[in-house]
Amino acid sequence: MARLKSRINIGNLRTFMLFRNYYEERIILILKDTFKEIEGLRVLFISLNSAEGLPRNFSNLLHLRYLKLRTPYYPEITLPSTLSRFYHLLYLDLEDWHGSSNLPKYISRLVNLRYFIAHRELHSNVPEVGKIEHLEELNEFHAKKESVGFEMEELGKLSNLGELRVCNLEKVKTKEEAKHANLALKRNLKKLVLVWGTEQPAIDVDVVDGLQPHDNIKELVIKDHGGAIGTPSWLYCDMSIRHLQCLTLKGVSWEILPPFEQLPHLKRLKLKNIARAQLIVPDTDTCRNQSFMRLKEVVFINMPVLEKWTVEPPCRLFPVLESIQCSDCPNLLGLPFWPGCSLSCTQDTHCPSLRSIKITACPKMLLPLMPPAPSLTSIEISSDDQCVYLLENVLTLVSYSGAVAFDNMSNVVSLSSVKGSITSWTDLQKATSLRKLSITGDSSMQLLPFTSAITSLSLVNCDNLTVDGFNHLITLVNLKELVVGNDGNRPRSVAMDLLSEVARRFKQLPAGSFQLEKLVVDSILAVLTAPVCILLAATLHTLTICCDQRVESLTEDEEKSLQLLTSLQTLKFERCPGLPSLPQGLHCLSSLRKLEVLNCPEIQSLPKGGLPSSLYEILVWRCGAELHEQVKKLEGTNLELRVKA
Repeated sequence: MARLKSRINIGNLRTFMLFRNYYEERIILILKDTFKEIEGLRVLFISLNSAEGLPRNFSNLLHLRYLKLRTPYYPEITLPSTLSRFYHLLYLDLEDWHGSSNLPKYISRLVNLRYFIAHRELHSNVPEVGKIEHLEELNEFHAKKESVGFEMEELGKLSNLGELRVCNLEKVKTKEEAKHANLALKRNLKKLVLVWGTEQPAIDVDVVDGLQPHDNIKELVIKDHGGAIGTPSWLYCDMSIRHLQCLTLKGVSWEILPPFEQLPHLKRLKLKNIARAQLIVPDTDTCRNQSFMRLKEVVFINMPVLEKWTVEPPCRLFPVLESIQCSDCPNLLGLPFWPGCSLSCTQDTHCPSLRSIKITACPKMLLPLMPPAPSLTSIEISSDDQCVYLLENVLTLVSYSGAVAFDNMSNVVSLSSVKGSITSWTDLQKATSLRKLSITGDSSMQLLPFTSAITSLSLVNCDNLTVDGFNHLITLVNLKELVVGNDGNRPRSVAMDLLSEVARRFKQLPAGSFQLEKLVVDSILAVLTAPVCILLAATLHTLTICCDQRVESLTEDEEKSLQLLTSLQTLKFERCPGLPSLPQGLHCLSSLRKLEVLNCPEIQSLPKGGLPSSLYEILVWRCGAELHEQVKKLEGTNLELRVKA
């Protein structure tokens, strides 16, 4: 600071900003002494650790235009009482003030203040705020918070407000008292939040009519307004705020909701905790083709008796709707976005821009085909018996038994159906972007017409699927991963039928035509046959035998077939309760790097021929005790081998 003072005239300094907290008393004293010489400061930004941290000359900085005070979380630090002397102040920035929320007594003397940047509690503590007539934002005003200085007339004097939140409106007794806020005259007001207290005495139902905003309002929030027929006239029969873009109704007791069709510029509609509204019906006299043409977001939460939202036929298109959230609406039967639940990727699609759907705890809702729109990137639908979600282009259907709109899956690369019974898989080829398909527990599926673009296929517990169900086996040529089998004691193995037929059809193709790298099956016999292993020899590097309930021993032919898998790097046996031993020829698999034996209690020992020298890791879990002991001993004889037993 001494060097700085030697270079410039500190007395003429106009801007001083200090971007860190100083705790050393020596530094604080230097700063205090420096401010003795500064009188014409216009901009000051300083951090405080105590009230003593203010400049000594602070009360004389009467020319300040911008002041920012910052403090850590020390609630005992109070704002300086001399703050109300800065009559020329335009900006008061207390956004990072974490001290006391008490304001100086005469804060309303800052008559030139335009921007008061602070949290809501500080805003709500300004008495006689109407004297600061140039103020452009009031985050919170508590009506009649005190007996003097918090009347609605104070708001009436603020003509430049761009954003306003009014709380404690239950204390306003009459419509005339409400009109004193002059909301209808505030041309610059873009966002208005009206909040009533949860404990309301008998109120004048016309009070809300006296709070009519100017036609320029863009965002409106009404919270906890009582009265069954309490919809304000300016939001219903005399709709005057037609430029409104965002409307939120939360906790209101209304039975009749506004005619949303009369808001041609509406972009976001949020209805929350509305206990009495049963229907959302159209205003047939005013519904026009432009209704809902700009609507992007719809949120319905906790609407216990709501049954239906209907719109007139000309209003059924929602061309820019991007997000739908509907939760805890137990009686809701449907939404107008998918009338008849027959959306498709055509010119008549009702929601061509839909990106996100979240529907939870709406058990009566009639759902459309999944996915219902071609642009979806996020789906979450859940109830007692079904769940659908889409995460990073992965569509998962849990206990879902409806139809699937495969032609709408332009953004879906992975489809997983769990414990479901899809109505029809016949249009699966229309999902041209689909690369991964997983189906678990679909007992009704008989035909699988999947596209050749699929590279990963999983079929688990699909009991009725036979080889004949694969209408084009030649499309299997592009598969990199294949999982086929059952996870319990079932009468037949789909894997056995499929792989034998694949080997028969592919043996006339040139070598290298089959590209399978990972294979999981429920039958050793299905894979350890010469024709199958010859087909897989060049590419297969991971083989898992899981849940084979039939095998009791390995035959000589199966041992020989295993030797044909010359590219095999990982071999895994899991939940094979009758398998008595590991293949004796394991030591001949010169490419094998990893061996896993999990939950195979009959396997008591390692093969007599030993393990291949290429082995890098061996994992044994819940097998015979002797096998565990043998594997543990390997750790001491081969330091390069990773052992888990």
